[in-house]
Amino acid sequence: MRKLKNEELERLDVSGFKAAEKTPIIIVLDNIRSLNNIGSVFRTSDAFLIEKIYLCGITAQPPHNDIRKTALGSTETVAWEYVESTIDIIEKLKDDNVKICSIEQAENATMLNNFKPQPNTKHAFVFGNEVKGIAQNVVDVSDVVIEIPQYGTKHSLNISVSCGVVIWDVFSKLTANLK
Repeated sequence: MRKLKNEELERLDVSGFKAAEKTPIIIVLDNIRSLNNIGSVFRTSDAFLIEKIYLCGITAQPPHNDIRKTALGSTETVAWEYVESTIDIIEKLKDDNVKICSIEQAENATMLNNFKPQPNTKHAFVFGNEVKGIAQNVVDVSDVVIEIPQYGTKHSLNISVSCGVVIWDVFSKLTANLK
């Protein structure tokens, strides 16, 4: 087995990415403090053709060297917008018939492995602050709360890891429906 060179991967260029059909997933970052986490979310979003990222509250915005370091150019490909209030963007998305899915540990949460994305529906996945999680008022207006099953001693995953797990899981389920 031979490791492939970057030029053999046949990846999209920036204009190809912008023209490509996007996965009907929106990411909402609710008060993320780590710029490296933000950059990692951009990079993962690029990998799976995510439609848009909303940066809310204290979440930093590109351009920033610490975001750029982990994003590796994906802030130039993935559409993004800063909105001060997470609740404001959630209400707008709900008005646009987007299903709001908060990734959080909560009573009656749906485990990610049991979550079934609705066909022909756009989903917004909300990820919260590294210490406090998603604000309760955001959880309150979510259509569903999804929890990533965990079996070890720690109580949570890093936000960029959580985002990668959720995007991959949902992307896999959405593309499986197309086959």
